[in-house]
Amino acid sequence: MKSSQKIAILVPAFNEAKKIAEVVSGIKKTKPELEVVVIDDGSSDDTATIAEKAGATVLTHAVNLGYGAALQTGYKYALLNDYECTIQIDGDGQHDPRFIDKLISSINNGSDVVIGSRFLANNGYNNPFMRKMGMMFFRFLIYLFIKQKISDPTSGFQALNRNVITFFAKSNQYPADFPDADIIILLHYAGFHISEIPVVMYRNETGKSMHSGFKPLYYIIKMLLSIYAVLFGDQKLTRSPHAS
Repeated sequence: MKSSQKIAILVPAFNEAKKIAEVVSGIKKTKPELEVVVIDDGSSDDTATIAEKAGATVLTHAVNLGYGAALQTGYKYALLNDYECTIQIDGDGQHDPRFIDKLISSINNGSDVVIGSRFLANNGYNNPFMRKMGMMFFRFLIYLFIKQKISDPTSGFQALNRNVITFFAKSNQYPADFPDADIIILLHYAGFHISEIPVVMYRNETGKSMHSGFKPLYYIIKMLLSIYAVLFGDQKLTRSPHAS
């Protein structure tokens, strides 16, 4: 990491009171020099209070707006405070903060977006069958449209450089719920360079999932519509002048 580089860790969180102190403490133990920003997305529990006690800066939504909306609040905060890079880590304890430096290194080596993939390393991570099939389908769509293999399109463990932070912070089209395959395709067409690195992820011990119950069906339909809008819609996000 460049000594003068200003980096923030963004942690979107919704009702993560049981895990958020561990997540914040783990980040601070690994990278004590970085600001940890927890975006409390309208939690009904003590997520915000616990995160603040653990040493995080806390941004709070009055109501639950969605995972993507929480991230965009973090991007706006990072843009206003002149951060050059952000690292996204989920608030449920799945992401290992020991890989933060590797994500930053990939940004410094020229990537605009770096995705931490649980599938590039043989670490024994297995998804349930239906989710695995859905992920394979969206991997195929991503490759079809951008001709790049992305092994983990739903990973929330990512690093973004300043240009992408600006791109997302100023967007009125950034999805409030699931920024996944559609955003990867959008970034490609906007001229940003996307890469992946292997990381370790752990099982979600809380039993909560954005893809439980009927949500997978909603997710698939929504994602297909969103990809269609990216490819054929007449509303386009403003491309960064620095993207190539």
